[in-house]
Amino acid sequence: MNEFENNVQSKRNDAIDAGMGFVVSFVFFATIFIIAAVVQYVAL
Repeated sequence: MNEFENNVQSKRNDAIDAGMGFVVSFVFFATIFIIAAVVQYVAL
């Protein structure tokens, strides 16, 4: 038995965390894109 396996911090599925990271980063860049599009539209 691995000596480090007795103190696991989290037993959650890593795919959930990876998916949440992807969604958060996607929303962040989409927000920046929308703001830039609105600024470009208003600047016309």
